[in-house]
Amino acid sequence: MNDQAAMTGQKQKTRFRYLHTMLRVLDLEKSIDFYTRHLGMKVLRRKDFPEGKFTLAFLGYGDEDSSTVLELTHNWGQNEPYQIGSAYGHIAVGVPNVYAACEQMAKEGVKIPRPAGPMKGGSYPIAFIEDPDGYRIELIERS
Repeated sequence: MNDQAAMTGQKQKTRFRYLHTMLRVLDLEKSIDFYTRHLGMKVLRRKDFPEGKFTLAFLGYGDEDSSTVLELTHNWGQNEPYQIGSAYGHIAVGVPNVYAACEQMAKEGVKIPRPAGPMKGGSYPIAFIEDPDGYRIELIERS
């Protein structure tokens, strides 16, 4: 077996998997409430790191062994909102009915910078909401 064949075999055996996205949040409890109440995620695990002065909370729709999850990081003593960089885009979440989801979230005071409607040049409805720290979340209708 030549070196190229050996490397190809290694790549096929190696399984990469997208594990999580991490967001830094100012108020962990407020953020957990937002993602669990409005987006239906569950807190999968949570741990304090006293030596590093931070807490991690992992949220998602399934277990971490088979699902991609959201990691919320709260740095103790952080009192100023984080600046969301211009390179950041958004998180996307599939919902059964974008219009109904936005209607309910609006009643609950969720900020909706882009109301439900068809995507420009697209055929399915989307919307954008914001979490308590201003991170944008795209809601995409999936039946």
